[in-house]
Amino acid sequence: MLHHERLRPPSRDYPADEWNVIEKAFHPEFLAQSETMLALGNGYLGMRGCPEEGGPCAENGTFINGFYETRPILYGEDAYGFARTGQTICNVTDSKIIKLFVDDEPFWLPNAHLLNYDRRLNMKLGTLDREILWETPAGKQVLITSRRLVSFPNKHVAAISYCVTLLNAQAFVVISSEMAANGTGLRDGGGDPRLARAFLGQVLHPRASYCRDRRIVLCHATEKSHFILTCATDNALESSCSHSYKVKQTADLGQVIFTIEAQPGCQIRFTKYMVYHTSQTASAEELCGRAEWTLDRVVARGFESLLAAQQQYMDDFWGRSDVRVNDIREDRIKRSTIEIQQAIRFNLFHVLQASARAEETGVPAKGLTGQAYEGHYFWDTEIYLLPFLIYTFPRIARNLLAFRYKILPQARARAKELGHRGAMFPWRTISGEEASAYYAAGTAQYHINADIMYALRKYVQVTGDDAFLQSFGAEMLVETARLWADLGFYSGAKGEKFCINGVTGPDEYNAVVNNNAYTNLMARENLRYAAEVVESLQATEPDAYSALVQKTALEPSEVKAWTRAAENMYVPYDEKLKIIPQDDHFLDKEPWDFRNTPADRYPLLLFYHPLDIYRKQVIKQADVVLAMFLLGDAFSPETKKRNFDFYDPLTTGDSSLSSCVEAIIAAQIGDIDKAIRYGMAALLMDLADVGGNVNDGCHIASMGGTWMMLTYGLGGMRDHDGTLSFWPRRAPEDNAVLRFPITYRGQLLEVEIGLEKVEYKLRGGERLVIRHETEQLELTRENPLAVRAVSRK
Repeated sequence: MLHHERLRPPSRDYPADEWNVIEKAFHPEFLAQSETMLALGNGYLGMRGCPEEGGPCAENGTFINGFYETRPILYGEDAYGFARTGQTICNVTDSKIIKLFVDDEPFWLPNAHLLNYDRRLNMKLGTLDREILWETPAGKQVLITSRRLVSFPNKHVAAISYCVTLLNAQAFVVISSEMAANGTGLRDGGGDPRLARAFLGQVLHPRASYCRDRRIVLCHATEKSHFILTCATDNALESSCSHSYKVKQTADLGQVIFTIEAQPGCQIRFTKYMVYHTSQTASAEELCGRAEWTLDRVVARGFESLLAAQQQYMDDFWGRSDVRVNDIREDRIKRSTIEIQQAIRFNLFHVLQASARAEETGVPAKGLTGQAYEGHYFWDTEIYLLPFLIYTFPRIARNLLAFRYKILPQARARAKELGHRGAMFPWRTISGEEASAYYAAGTAQYHINADIMYALRKYVQVTGDDAFLQSFGAEMLVETARLWADLGFYSGAKGEKFCINGVTGPDEYNAVVNNNAYTNLMARENLRYAAEVVESLQATEPDAYSALVQKTALEPSEVKAWTRAAENMYVPYDEKLKIIPQDDHFLDKEPWDFRNTPADRYPLLLFYHPLDIYRKQVIKQADVVLAMFLLGDAFSPETKKRNFDFYDPLTTGDSSLSSCVEAIIAAQIGDIDKAIRYGMAALLMDLADVGGNVNDGCHIASMGGTWMMLTYGLGGMRDHDGTLSFWPRRAPEDNAVLRFPITYRGQLLEVEIGLEKVEYKLRGGERLVIRHETEQLELTRENPLAVRAVSRK
């Protein structure tokens, strides 16, 4: 939802393209947005899309997932149990700097006379490509081409291929390859709580630095979190032109300077290899050695080898995940269709960049495209990203769930601190320790426990990975169920129903409420699943059950208590409106005065005190509507429609997490106009800067939500209780065909939805049973295709 008008770049300079995000002119006023959109990453290492020349930049960020510094959280009025330690992702050593001088004239974009400019995020290849034709003040024309990649197959590696060609004259050319630690460029959060807080003083403290030939190694450490970082670069130059080089290095800086006597038409090909390694346990000497081993390997193989491996990885990714929208009229392709296809791939590509190599970590809310939200992990991962990953790259999904298991000890400690049994996962964290300084919209969001277990259940049902469930998932289920059983109580005022008070649901504009419907519904699923898994293990896997009892001291009486609490869970319901109130008192509140709220006063959280917002009937993000999507089989179409019609006008759109969910429910109730309107808002959240803050980083959760909007919403997919079914209604626009692949139980299925028919094709595997509406379909290697009519209801 657009709240205010913003300056927008001319469309001619950003042409639509199915596989590229293209920038045809340099617009300094859009630096921050371009840096975000053209960022590269692999889930471990991320680089914002800043120019190779080291500037100009709005936020010159290079980030490593899970690499953070800590600080004490200071409160004006302290209280027991408040989060104590803040964690902020660090801007690490910038290794991508390549400065160019022609006859001592620096190439600097704001001052350069550009005869041609083309920069593009190549989503098919996984690279950032640039081609510039620069005319110097002396009239010498210089062709500059570059290709940057952050490697998916090689977790610790990035590289740049940088080529310079003098077209019409000879000249002396200098290429200065640089790296710098403790640079500037990260902006303080100021009055926006979503942005990061800047550290005062130096964050990275030197531990070692040295050079060897054209290789430079810089090693630094954080003071409080005790991380060690080694960044190493190697530099190669190939040209028939005469050239020489020299090397400079200090504790925080490294520089390899090449001087070339450039001849017209003679290509100068420079390659820069960049490696990052981090650890909290290894010594500086060991980490430097690791970085050099990695450099030895990649330099020996060369840039083309890195590029070929990147291409292979991307081919596999798109084969598993590419959602396509094609115009059925072969005589013409509508521009809008190309723009939709571009936006779909842009979103999916950035989700991959945020998660692919997130191993033993979570996924930051902004991925590795910016420092907003301080690099913290939220419930975004489980609810908005994991569905896409489970159905396309289940290995990544498993890694992310394994991270939650890794921080289970901290979750147990946090529950104890809050006075509960079991485990309480942190609302926002990097280390596993709660880092939310505002408990009302942080710690009170107990629903994160149920969100994680919801994702666990989906992962196991889709993949059949019972080994993960037995070894890791069951233990998390026991501890989260224990917390719900301890947190809730049987209320006489509610007819002895099991109630959960003093929590905050997904909607942060209604904080610390009683019986938040979303929380109660999700907690019920958590309790049910925990009891189901424990009983199944006891009956069929006695060894796994015994191991679980040993790890958790589980008592049989606990399982019975979980079942009883789930069966008696209180869910608010209003007989008059026939809707589910968001919480016990939501309907008692004064409606927000939307009519007299200026468009420039959104998001409300930046202009109104929390108490003002909490007193009113207004919603930041979908809450009950989200529950109706996640637990869709529990609600009739009529119930979904009544609740959607009630809550939709109250939802501000202040959260990027709302549009995709609203689009799904709108599609399910047959409101296709709203489904497409909200779906387009989600789809273009970053590419069109719908929220006006893409400069701070991508909205990774919304990007994952676009996949859900397309598959669950417009594609009609349902996956409740281990049954995969489809209720397709229509393509996303007239005369279009929607195609998407999913992997279910190791079988690769492609779904194609047209105007009149839907095709289900088994692209890989032996046998898959699905449902088209209520009809069971069996697809096999011998009979891989089924065609059915699309309902127009």
